Amino acid sequence: MEILVVGAGVGGLAVARGLLAAGHRVRVYEQAPARRTGGKAVLIWSNGNAVLNNLGISLDGVGTHIDRIDALTADGRLRTSMNIAHAADRYGFPTKAIPRRHLLERLADGLPDDLIRYDMSCRSVTQDNGRVTATFSDGSTATGDLLIGADGHHSAVRRCLWGDGAVRPATFGTWQGLSPIDIDLTPTHHHLMITGREGACGLMPAGDGLLQWWFDVRWSPTDTRPTAPLTELRHRFGRWASPVPEVLAAASEDDLEFFGHHWNKVRPVWGEGRITLVGDAAHTMPPTLGQGANQTLEDAWVLGRELAKNGNDPAVRLRAYEKARYPHISLVSRLAKRNPANWRIPPLIGRLFPETSQTTMLARFSNRLTAPAVQSL
Repeated sequence: MEILVVGAGVGGLAVARGLLAAGHRVRVYEQAPARRTGGKAVLIWSNGNAVLNNLGISLDGVGTHIDRIDALTADGRLRTSMNIAHAADRYGFPTKAIPRRHLLERLADGLPDDLIRYDMSCRSVTQDNGRVTATFSDGSTATGDLLIGADGHHSAVRRCLWGDGAVRPATFGTWQGLSPIDIDLTPTHHHLMITGREGACGLMPAGDGLLQWWFDVRWSPTDTRPTAPLTELRHRFGRWASPVPEVLAAASEDDLEFFGHHWNKVRPVWGEGRITLVGDAAHTMPPTLGQGANQTLEDAWVLGRELAKNGNDPAVRLRAYEKARYPHISLVSRLAKRNPANWRIPPLIGRLFPETSQTTMLARFSNRLTAPAVQSL
């Protein structure tokens, strides 16, 4: 089949790799003028790493593996600790923190040079007589047998299917950076999550001397953006226990970027006819579980599996993909929205569940797809 993919981010490139390997003809359209090299680090859990391996992608030599996540109070007390290295021992795929640009490079490596057309902003999609047509801002069109909307939070494809207003702001936003910060944590494989009444902070080594750091604060789209955000963060979080003050002292405004959290209720059917969605286009969620990229990779894997089946109308296969993903991604989305990492009052979860129970729960949640992905190799 001839398949159009709108968006050349993690989801679009993963879908393209899988469909090309299955023998389909694929064309990718990206609104950016060139390959994106920005963004900070992402956490690829063992389930996401297994999907990448299935697509022929290795994360060797980039980022760093994460073996433990500690949740702390603002004054430095340990709330709970989660050992996640067991997933690598069981399945052979570690959890890794990796700069997003390196992940995109690995996904793009080996793809045909002319696969992606840049500076192509999708404006509308239509379908008729078993064909799908995308119209772009320059007036040009592209037609194929299927169309996959992988164009993210602001998806034009989703807007054509669902209309406006499906994605809503959540109550928090994140200031984040990826910086060469020389503290004891940076060369380790140890991820910190810290919460207090002022908000939440995450500190995650990302390899090559880089530290991914972020601060979650209450946010509304109507809020005025501070003129000196780093000064405000230092004022708000500077009295927290080490290493938070050291990170804030070493950070610079050039490293800093902001994004507000958004969420949409996942629909049981999110496509129509020969059009479907993957990743944030289908299920925008807050980043509190670190599952965005991983769930996008799962989408790509399940979509490829369904389209490999014979004997049905392709539109039927797209609905089967959505049906297969719905129970899992709707749960993940709800958990991300309600996750206690953003509670201002320290959560009770550390007292209610012992470390071993929490680790088991986390393993079951984050590694659901690892075993079947491995078996499919």
